[in-house]
Amino acid sequence: MYRMLRGVVLKVLYPLLMLVAAFFKGKREPLQRFVINLNNRLVRKEHPRTKKILLLLPHCLQTDKCTIRLTHNIYNCERCGRCRIRDLIGIAEENGLTLFVATGGTIARKIVMEARPEAIVAVACERDLSSGLVDTFPIPILGVSNVRPFGPCFNTSVDLDKVREAIGFFGGGA
Repeated sequence: MYRMLRGVVLKVLYPLLMLVAAFFKGKREPLQRFVINLNNRLVRKEHPRTKKILLLLPHCLQTDKCTIRLTHNIYNCERCGRCRIRDLIGIAEENGLTLFVATGGTIARKIVMEARPEAIVAVACERDLSSGLVDTFPIPILGVSNVRPFGPCFNTSVDLDKVREAIGFFGGGA
């Protein structure tokens, strides 16, 4: 029942809200956040349990000072600690998760198709999270919004406790 309700939210309500938001400047992000939060609540009601979890991250978590390009292989990270990537790699390794960095929606969808996860913990901005939820339905996804102290797509961060909690909810752990 909750999966069907999540489908209605993502396939019917979300497009309607984005249509309404087109007429009101500055209202898109709060409505996207509402849809993400509603999706997260519905996924939690479904109680999916799996260890086949994909941890999907945006490339903007990587500091702009880094000389290593992580979008091809996140494990090329030098783990210097200037960004959250080192910590997220550690979390993925501790829990035996598949971990990828995506540069955008097209790459994220490709990663999901290739990894074939049973659940996803996704970190991104509200725009990318909300559209990703729609594109990958019916896979259960818990979305964690990134923190953007320097604006969008630049040196962003994420609350590691929220990521750990989402992984734990799905039953993550090697």
